[in-house]
Amino acid sequence: MKKVLQLVSDDFEDLELWCPVMRLREAGVQVDLVAEKPGKYHGKYGVPCDVELAFSDVEAKDYDGILVPGGWAPDKLRRFPKVLKLVREMDRDGKLIGQICHAGWVLASAGILKGRKVTSTPGIRDDLTNAGAIWLDEACVVDGNIVSARRPPDIPSYQEALVKAVLS
Repeated sequence: MKKVLQLVSDDFEDLELWCPVMRLREAGVQVDLVAEKPGKYHGKYGVPCDVELAFSDVEAKDYDGILVPGGWAPDKLRRFPKVLKLVREMDRDGKLIGQICHAGWVLASAGILKGRKVTSTPGIRDDLTNAGAIWLDEACVVDGNIVSARRPPDIPSYQEALVKAVLS
């Protein structure tokens, strides 16, 4: 069974976290929710998320990919050295890295965007290009192991690309 990590912090964009999690689970992928510490977290619109694993409980070698939600959570997530380590190791090993909306902040902080094609919400375009990314205004962009999308209306194409990437 394929296994993917879903990063969680308060103020995640509810749809951008839950839609990919549910779609991957429908496809038979185990998706583990991981945060600073186990407990209850809430999205920007109040949707709760129960997390059973802490960042310190997981290792990249045990997973086939990692998902970074949008919303304001990425600004919090990129401050954890363990999160950046997980993202770097997933990238080094060519494993799936899913980013949507503001999630690109985490990849920029991990230093893995130089020369990579990605998309995001237009509001962080400058952040990503300053980190060396080639930013495209497209619903979903796949560049090697990185799958990126702009925002909630792009979730259908993002989910399709995530499932294809993790199951291939």
